[in-house]
Formats: sequence, C-alpha cells, structure tokens
Amino acid sequence: MENNYHVPVLLNECLDGLNINPSGVYVDVTFGGGGHSRAILEKLGKDGVLVAFDQDPDAQRNKIEDPRFKFVDQNFSYLKNNLRLLGYKQVDGILADLGVSSHQFNEAERGFSIRFDADLDMRMDKQRSLTAAKVLNTYSEGDLHRIFGLYGEVKNAKSLARTIVTARLDKEIKTLGDFKQVIASHIPKGKENKYMAQVFQALRIEVNAELEVLEQFLEQSAEVLKPGGRLVVISYHSLEDRPVKNYIAKGKFKGEVDKDFFGNDVKPFQVITRKAIVAGPEELKSNTRSRSAKLRIGEKL
Repeated sequence: MENNYHVPVLLNECLDGLNINPSGVYVDVTFGGGGHSRAILEKLGKDGVLVAFDQDPDAQRNKIEDPRFKFVDQNFSYLKNNLRLLGYKQVDGILADLGVSSHQFNEAERGFSIRFDADLDMRMDKQRSLTAAKVLNTYSEGDLHRIFGLYGEVKNAKSLARTIVTARLDKEIKTLGDFKQVIASHIPKGKENKYMAQVFQALRIEVNAELEVLEQFLEQSAEVLKPGGRLVVISYHSLEDRPVKNYIAKGKFKGEVDKDFFGNDVKPFQVITRKAIVAGPEELKSNTRSRSAKLRIGEKL
C-alpha cells in the first residue's frame, strides 16, 4: 500500500536530524504511507518505541505490525493528551512531514486534486463537517477574499470571491467541474495549474484548520520533548514554514523572543538548522514532492 502514498521526502536528513537513540521513544505525527516511520523503526533497538499519528482513515491501512509500533488515529493537535494516555510524558524526538500525501491527491473522491472532477471535499479527517463545497457556498464574500488572499496568495482574490458569491445564487457549487466553470474568467492563460493549486491550497488550509493545528502542535511538542530531544519538521509552503521557523527560533509565532529578568532568552528550542535543509539534485530528480520541501530542526533546551 505504501507505494500508493509517497516516497518519504528528505528521509536521510530527517533520520540525521532526529539523532536517534535506539532505546528512545519517537513520534511520527504524519504517518501517511509509513515511509518515515519504517525507517525510524529500523534505527530503534528492541526497547525503542515509535508512536505514529494520522487522522486519515486511508493511512490506517498501512499500520506496521511491530511490537514497538503504536498507532493513534488522531490529528497531531492532540499530541500531548494521546501520549499521556499511552503513558509517555516525554519523548526523545518528533517528526512532522506537513505535506498532503500523493495518495490523497491520487484518490479522486477525496477532492484534493485539480485533475479529477469530484465533489469538493478536501477533509483530511472525514469526521469533520466542513468541506470545501461548504466553504464556497456559505462563506461571506469578505471571508472568501481573506482565505484566497492569505492562504493561497491568489492575486485576484477579491474579484474571485465576488464571482463565487454571485454565481452560487443561481446554482450550488458542488464539484470541481462546477467550480472551474464559475471561475474560468479569473484563471490566467498558461498558468492554469499554478492558479488552481493556489486556490485549492487556500481551501484545503481552511477546511482542515491547518495553520491553527500546526501552532497547537508546535506548542505541545515543546512540552513533551525531553531536554536534548529533537523536533524535525518538513514544510512545503511559506505559510507553514514561517510559524515553524519562528517557533523554533523564538518560542513564539510573532514578535521578538521573550527575555527573563537577567536578559536571557526564554525559549524552548535551540536552532540546529540556521538555514532550512532542502533536497539535493538526486532527490529532486527522483521525487517531485521534494521540490518545495524545507526541513527545520530544533533541539529542546
């Protein structure tokens, strides 16, 4: 099954970044096809433990049969509570690969891909009630403008929002086909794929509350990592990379690092990667997903 998912991005760099102790407890919060998880398990001894999180029901089919492996079918924003339930107050390393898996893009009915005419769904967790169709049909013009501008960095976000709100008065926007028809005049010639990818990114982030969830996860990772434990995060666009970079560097998402009474920095992590690690020429050739990947590493102080 894993091959339907994706080849793990920056695999060796992730393993190096985690600095694995064979008897440690590690967490892969984005299990997906299990590529990173399998590689971590290979580095662990018989006392080591790997806890994997994934809210996507499709990912559960890839569970690894291994006594050292524990699977949690939850979103990683519930990291701390679920580790507590399993009996782990602190762990040695946490890995997050924030990309949507190729598998999710390849399953037409999930509604993530601009290649298939499917219902506009885009939920990573099927239990959520908010879908992309619901966003397009119920959000105000102002909210749509904000989402496309902020999350998709779409140039004509304002007129796009107005067109959607006007069109849905006549007919509900249910499928990708409906949506493309409605916004056809806004799609720049020769840049169709890039434009639709930006619009879809905006909808996906909103439907899955991705940025709020990411911030909750980062704050909890600082609480559950042991001193010397490593946080390793791969992001794929600047909206994800910015909070990761800021939180590892400053312990907060905006503003300057806090100081104590003596003027020392108060922050949970030491930065291990001054500049983000990116894929080398070999990986770029063999794995297109690695093109936009940025890896950052922090060590718990």
